[in-house]
Amino acid sequence: MHFVEAKGILTGSGGAYGMNIYRGCSHGCIYCDSRSKCYRFTHPFEDIEVKQNAPELLEKALRSKRQRCMIGTGSMSDPYMHCEEELRLTGRCLEIIRKYGFGAAVQTKSDRILRDIDLLDEINRSAKCVVQITLTTFDDDLCKIIEPNVCNTKRRIEVLEMMRERSIPTIVWLTPILPFINDTEENITAILRECVRTGVKGIICYDMGLTLREGDREYYYAALDKYFPGMKEQYIRRYGNAYALSSPESRRLMALFYKICGENRIISNPDACFRYMRELPQADPQMSIFDMKS
Repeated sequence: MHFVEAKGILTGSGGAYGMNIYRGCSHGCIYCDSRSKCYRFTHPFEDIEVKQNAPELLEKALRSKRQRCMIGTGSMSDPYMHCEEELRLTGRCLEIIRKYGFGAAVQTKSDRILRDIDLLDEINRSAKCVVQITLTTFDDDLCKIIEPNVCNTKRRIEVLEMMRERSIPTIVWLTPILPFINDTEENITAILRECVRTGVKGIICYDMGLTLREGDREYYYAALDKYFPGMKEQYIRRYGNAYALSSPESRRLMALFYKICGENRIISNPDACFRYMRELPQADPQMSIFDMKS
């Protein structure tokens, strides 16, 4: 872990912004796209870059904005990886989001998010909060292999349950689905059954498959050699150096996905999920600016 003074914290414009408080990750997921060389890491991926002035930058940015909007985090680096326990930069940023009346959309695989559940609840009551949880495999033994340094799927489902109890809306990322590993009807059905039970608002799934780029591909293939001997060769024969690796079962599994989502009124279109996460109901015009910043 190393510390930097960042020049800015928010990206995007208009109705929603994103922020990454950390760069790199300690969760060790074998498929992580953020390892790809296109992101130009100048340090080892597990040597977490900490933007130590993130709260100050965020407060300065939000103080100057005239219209509230949603602030997202977690798209590139999980905001609740191990170092958050000590540093609590994500928690401090959430306090600032609450202070200025903005909304939050937080994506994670970690149950450390529960440390901030009261904050998330307050943000949701005063503006809007959406919690996004990634679920890839229902089998906890397999989960330990493909996502080794993060809480298992059962625990993440408990997080979904606790968010439902607080009426905090949730979105599930059903991705990636790894060809020949977790691309089974049993796995997809089990995950979707839990999504229905815990009342998720939407599920993001572009395809039953994964993407691989330079940097990410090499790490993934090394993991296949270690945990699934002979499978790398199977991938190379079928996919070569393709970017998008669609499961041979994709058409059937996507039909199952749409069927279950449709029957249970779960948003299944990714663009619709993103629109929902970007929409922030505006405050009552009678509310004073002093009320918003109290």
